[in-house]
Formats: sequence, structure tokens, C-alpha cells
Amino acid sequence: MNRRAFVVRAAGAVAVGVAIDRLSGQGTVGGAQSQAPNASNLGAMDQSAAQSVRRPAKPGAHPSMTDAGRDELEHHLRCQCGCTLDVYTCRTTDFNCQVSPAMHADIESLVEGGYSAQEILDSFVDTYGERALMAPRAQGFNLLGYVAPFVALGAGAIAVAVVLRGWGNREAAPAAAAMIQGTPDELARLDAAVRDDA
Repeated sequence: MNRRAFVVRAAGAVAVGVAIDRLSGQGTVGGAQSQAPNASNLGAMDQSAAQSVRRPAKPGAHPSMTDAGRDELEHHLRCQCGCTLDVYTCRTTDFNCQVSPAMHADIESLVEGGYSAQEILDSFVDTYGERALMAPRAQGFNLLGYVAPFVALGAGAIAVAVVLRGWGNREAAPAAAAMIQGTPDELARLDAAVRDDA
């Protein structure tokens, strides 16, 4: 087998391998899409994770926020399908998810029922626990997560300042002078040469 035939066969083998990999990655067999109903571009999803967070509407209720305010609120709630996205991002980017639309419907119901943003967040925490929030509340042990980075940064800055101050206070001249041997006249000429050079 000559070199040209080897290169052609190797390129053909690579092309076949890439084609098989792409077909298996897309889940297509014979041109038909065969994606599992609970699969996502982010991994396995738990479609049964949605729980009802409906509350009765307040008397004389009217919507407590605009659509933009509702969307902003959804950025603070984690989709419970198993992805790491907030409700808004999951429902607008992953169309296989059935949990984020259900959570969105609950949020809309609470907004229409006159509940404030904090009351809606509290309702989701009551139903799902702290894992419903994208960031833990700044209370109790969670405060450590908010404060510790700044404490560590401050301690590091103090340590660097102390080390730099220690280096600046060293007197290198007496140590260097002790190592130089010469007559007082030679030392005076050396000192004058250093001063002229500076």
C-alpha cells in the first residue's frame, strides 16, 4: 500500500467515525429523532419534580408586578428539574423541560393573586426548601458564605502589607558595609562614586 492510498483510507475511516458519532449524539436513527422524553441538553431531568405552589388569591387582588418584574423574579428561583438554571432561563432555552413551565405558571398565578415578590419567594421556599433559591438567604450559617471571602481577602491584604513593611525596614547597608573591606579612604571614594552614579 502506498502513502496516498493509506491517507485516503485513514481520511475515510475518520469521516465514518465522525458521522457515526454525530448521528449517535443527536439520537437520530434512520433520520428519525429519538430523544428520550426526560433528556435535556444539560443532562438528565426529573420531570416529576414540579410541586404545586398555588395559593388562593388575596381579596380584591390585582397583579402585583409587571411581566418584566415577574421575569426578574424568576431569575431568583432555581428550576427543580435537575439543571442548574433559574426558572426564566430554563423555560426560555430548554424546551424539553416540563418543570420550569409549571413553576412559571405558579409564579404567574401568585402574581395575579396579588402576592409580592418576597411572598412568592417565601411560598417557593415553603414548598421546595432553600434549594428553590438561586442564592442562599443571608442569614444564619449562610452568612459565612457571604462574609468569608471578604475576611480572607482582608487578612491576605494585611499579611502582604506586613511582609512588605518588614522588607522595607531592613537595613541592607550595614550588612553590606560589614562585608566590604578596605581602608577608610577607599570606602570614602566608593561611597562618593555610588552617590555620583545615583
